[in-house]
Amino acid sequence: MAPLPPGLRAWRILTTAASPFANLLLSRRAARGKEDRSRLQERLGVASCPRPTGRLVWIHGASVGESLAALPLIERLMAGGSSVLVTSGTVTSARILEQRLPPQTSNGQRAIHQYVPLDIPQAVARFLDHWKPDAGLFVESDLWPNLVLAAAQRGMRLALVNARISQRSALGWKRAPKSGRRLIGAFDAVLAQDEEIAARFRALGAHDVRVVGSLKADAPPLSCDPHALEALQAQIGTRPLLIAAQTHPGEDETVLPAHDLLRVHFPDLLTIIVPRHPVRGPDIAMLCGARQPARRAGGDQIGDDTQVYIADTLGELGLFYRLAKFCFIGGTLVPLGGHNPLEPAVLHCAILAGPHRTSAEGAYQAILSAQGFGDVASSADIARQARKLLENPALAVQTGEAAARGAATQAGAVARTIAVLEGMIHAPA
Repeated sequence: MAPLPPGLRAWRILTTAASPFANLLLSRRAARGKEDRSRLQERLGVASCPRPTGRLVWIHGASVGESLAALPLIERLMAGGSSVLVTSGTVTSARILEQRLPPQTSNGQRAIHQYVPLDIPQAVARFLDHWKPDAGLFVESDLWPNLVLAAAQRGMRLALVNARISQRSALGWKRAPKSGRRLIGAFDAVLAQDEEIAARFRALGAHDVRVVGSLKADAPPLSCDPHALEALQAQIGTRPLLIAAQTHPGEDETVLPAHDLLRVHFPDLLTIIVPRHPVRGPDIAMLCGARQPARRAGGDQIGDDTQVYIADTLGELGLFYRLAKFCFIGGTLVPLGGHNPLEPAVLHCAILAGPHRTSAEGAYQAILSAQGFGDVASSADIARQARKLLENPALAVQTGEAAARGAATQAGAVARTIAVLEGMIHAPA
């Protein structure tokens, strides 16, 4: 194999030198809640269970979004006779996958979650030595050089699925073209979400790039506890609702003034804020000021005087998308690319979104085009469009149905992905 380019060689030397400090790093992260203390050994490549017999396909996704996007793919792979090893790097993703991974099939195929090993050569080697996957599928763009290159060096067939790369990231790799070409070139196939993304990967030196769409379009609707839904509906009654989902710092400060503008026309308005990171619940409560808040994580009920309900819990987006006919999607008023608009749309919940939508541009465009409106950039924009829907319940229903139709146009990526991967997965290494 050709020598590593300077950038990747420097990374290899740096991570090798850092390996004695891995335990200290993990302990400090665990103290901040960033690691699962009971499973730290997995981050060092030490498996917590035996390898399943038979064919094993490894799927890696960085966090919650990537892991959930892969669920339909996991089900299809298991139905096709493969066990599946799923790796991710966050505590939240591990907890959600524990609930959502498919059960063992009647033929014995299993889905197992492990934390991805730190990208140090020793941990990577332990991980690959134990699991010996027959193929590796990396979801979206979480590419760890030592992990990818070690897998390729062992002859493992690799694919980048649901692939995406921002223009900014692509420009960054172009500053180290040899390293980018070597890393991206390790993948036998790159299955991109759209043609613009595909062009970026081709420019970086990817071998076999195809456009198949987004796996997120085929994900099942988010789950919901019907008893929790019934309880919230009883607390809310007939009050008009504004929901802001998956918000980040800088967006709550825009949503709350929109709440104030709407209260002029709807004095009993209830605004529900679902922060992307639940730990921000107390901060959002402070931002509310004189607006009476209630926090779900604290067990607060929605009372008649509650103006802002902060849903600072995990795994309940499906509940809140079912409560209202429309919502604002976070990550779009700040330059983060926006969160998944398909999740509310498939539940007939229309969307309002800011200008930053690069993480799922095709899905946003399909849904907003079907709706005919939904672009916002300020508190006034959110208030104006929300008012239109709150004043006309029939229009709100029609817009939610249009959102669902727009989302449906994005489906089919799982079947197209499986069609490409089938030969690769079944072929010998």
